[in-house]
Amino acid sequence: MTSRFLTELRRRVLVLDGAMGTATHAFDLDVETDFCGCENCPEVLLDTRPELIQGVHESFLKVGADAVETNSFGGAKHVLAENGLAERSFELNKRAAEIARAAADQFSTDDKPRFVLGSIGPGTKLITLDQIKWEAMLDSYAEQARGLIAGGADAFLIETCQDILQVKAVINACLRALKEADKTPDEIPIM
Repeated sequence: MTSRFLTELRRRVLVLDGAMGTATHAFDLDVETDFCGCENCPEVLLDTRPELIQGVHESFLKVGADAVETNSFGGAKHVLAENGLAERSFELNKRAAEIARAAADQFSTDDKPRFVLGSIGPGTKLITLDQIKWEAMLDSYAEQARGLIAGGADAFLIETCQDILQVKAVINACLRALKEADKTPDEIPIM
């Protein structure tokens, strides 16, 4: 079964949103109150300021974006571990997709559906530099992908990775999570 996202992508050019990180950094947020002391961890805002995150999505949709990226760029376990949040990876990624989904659904029409792209960033460790092992990275990204699927992402978006082993780990993690969810890349594509 081919996803509506792929069907629309074959039919027309889809415009993606702007940068979530830049948008959240433009707000006057308090490290202790808004970020719970987790400086530079915008995924925490999914708990403390969900209305702000949804508002960012809505701002892009209002001006015509066809898809919004989840606030999950740093949502892999090995990245969240730096703030003591590794065990919350699934939960935070699910929440990121749910918030984006709520915004996308609000702006979707039959003629112009809106989509949610599960953002998966490069993280802070590289296999090629022996900062993390393959299995640990694969497990970390698989947990992130599981959360994004559970929250309703229409596709995965692998962002700004420069280490080919990292990209390979993310792709394999997404494929693992899709298989566990009894889904295929035709249903939730990997970009």
